[in-house]
Amino acid sequence: MEDSYKDRTSLMKGAKDIAKEVKKQTVKKVNQAVDRAQDEYTQRSYSRFQDEDDDDDYYPPGETYSGEANDDEGSSEATEGHDEEDEIYEGEYQGIPSTNQGKDSIVSVGQPKGDEYKDRRELESERRADEEELAQQYELIIQECGHGRFQWALFFVLGMALMADGVEVFVVGFVLPSAETDLCIPNSGSGWLGSIVYLGMMVGAFFWGGLADKVGRKQSLLICMSVNGFFAFLSSFVQGYGFFLLCRLLSGFGIGGAIPTVFSYFAEVLAREKRGEHLSWLCMFWMIGGIYASAMAWAIIPHYGWSFSMGSAYQFHSWRVFVIVCALPCVSSVVALTFMPESPRFLLEVGKHDEAWMILKLIHDTNMRARGQPEKVFTVNKIKTPKQIDELIEIESDTGTWYRRCFVRIRTELYGIWLTFMRCFNYPVRENTIKLTIVWFTLSFGYYGLSVWFPDVIKHLQSDEYALLTRNVQKDKYANFSINFTMENQVHTGMEYDNGRFLGVKFKSVTFKDSVFKSCTFDDVTSVNTYFKNCTFIDTLFENTDFEPYKFIDSEFQNCSFLHNKTGCQITFDDDYSAYWIYFVNFLGTLAVLPGNIVSALLMDRIGRLTMLGGSMVLSGISCFFLWFGTSESMMIGMLCLYNGLTISAWNSLDVVTVELYPTDRRFLY
Repeated sequence: MEDSYKDRTSLMKGAKDIAKEVKKQTVKKVNQAVDRAQDEYTQRSYSRFQDEDDDDDYYPPGETYSGEANDDEGSSEATEGHDEEDEIYEGEYQGIPSTNQGKDSIVSVGQPKGDEYKDRRELESERRADEEELAQQYELIIQECGHGRFQWALFFVLGMALMADGVEVFVVGFVLPSAETDLCIPNSGSGWLGSIVYLGMMVGAFFWGGLADKVGRKQSLLICMSVNGFFAFLSSFVQGYGFFLLCRLLSGFGIGGAIPTVFSYFAEVLAREKRGEHLSWLCMFWMIGGIYASAMAWAIIPHYGWSFSMGSAYQFHSWRVFVIVCALPCVSSVVALTFMPESPRFLLEVGKHDEAWMILKLIHDTNMRARGQPEKVFTVNKIKTPKQIDELIEIESDTGTWYRRCFVRIRTELYGIWLTFMRCFNYPVRENTIKLTIVWFTLSFGYYGLSVWFPDVIKHLQSDEYALLTRNVQKDKYANFSINFTMENQVHTGMEYDNGRFLGVKFKSVTFKDSVFKSCTFDDVTSVNTYFKNCTFIDTLFENTDFEPYKFIDSEFQNCSFLHNKTGCQITFDDDYSAYWIYFVNFLGTLAVLPGNIVSALLMDRIGRLTMLGGSMVLSGISCFFLWFGTSESMMIGMLCLYNGLTISAWNSLDVVTVELYPTDRRFLY
């Protein structure tokens, strides 16, 4: 009895060992069959584009695999030599696939190790290998698609978006002198108006660049340009200084996504030998945006007759018309972008193979038809797609409220953007990120700083010349008088005014020091750069004036009345000294960029990106240093034009270098 039991145990153990060996050999055989089947299925899926007959066989000729094996197919090389009982035991041991297992069970047998059993580091390593293979294959595909009508159409559409960015940068400097006066901004607050847009652009570049790696280049660009256009348009109507700052901040936040997305978008449909030249030509739209802003400022802002008012609370001056006109390139780019496809390289990165293939075929067919070769066939059937790493999130769809689910989604997207940004500081791109950050900061600090500072410098130099013509009136006394004309560029010191009437007077750059006003009346008075310093007012009536408290410095009031004070700044802008001259100078400075753009486009691929970047930054830095010695308008204008012409080559080469140094999923600028 005991011996019989031992024999059965020994027999079962031997059978199990045989079954294990049979299983090992069978898995290898099935694995090879499944791999060949998957390759054949991929090739057949695109055969419909080549007008071939469909083949119903799933496996290649001479290779068969079925979930149900008949008597003739039951044997294989792995099981040859075994008796029928061993084969039956093999089936019982492995377990026959049930009807509810289906294709997933077959695939799981064919994979030595499923993705769910791999750690994240291993999956990321596989994805990097796939991305390297995709980069090589994609370059060959773009070369096959050629360069033609599609790239030029996208060139002009993205150029409009880049033009809107250039306009946004110059708008700040152009409206700053007029907006300061119109919104009654003190000198201490004018700096915020000049820097608030750049603060929004800095945050926007980080946000929209990361979002472009999540939702796509086209979608991110559409949203950011829409945000910019809406708030730029709205800023022209708001009256309060705080709301105006908020609108310009959000407008800058929107336009901050233009540069990071535009260059990545366009670079991903260009072959490498064309990339440097055509990205440099694309930069010309930024210059065109500056010329457009300068020309519009020159043509619109000095025409004060274009303004209108609704009562004393709502004032719409010509500089607000200029802000509306500057929003038009942004609106045009949004409309044109709706007709363009998504970047095929991005679609491949996120695993959307079929959509990317269709767009690449569209690019190929569009260019071939433009060349007169419509019969040329797109020969690519299969494109490598990197391994996708899923991010699972619990949204609490059953128990969470709708606003909690929205909050979780938003938080998750922001966290994903942050992770994308932090990946720029991982090996092997960490060193490039640090170096590029320094270069971007220094170049932006110099160029944008001068763009905002220069209009004020011109105005300051003109004010100094204007001050030389100041009329000084000292220690005099006027009684029983009436004034109804404009007083301009005067300084009154130690004066006494008794029973005087200032009716409809316009004070322009007038300062009263240590003066006494007794029994005087100020009626319907407007003022620009007018101040009362250490003055005394006795029995004086202020009616329908725009005198704000900050205009009275260390002054004393005795039995005085303020009636119907005007709200806001009720002024005309005739005090903007030589406004035509200021905007014309900026127009010249922007136009000086043209030679640098042409030179960089022609030499980018010949002398190299880094050589052009270093040489341009050194030369522009030297020219910027000589601005310190500028004492006249003509010298400052000449140095500004020289600086703009030299620095644009650095911008163009830096754009190209940044795009080429990062992989597709981390390709955004700072």
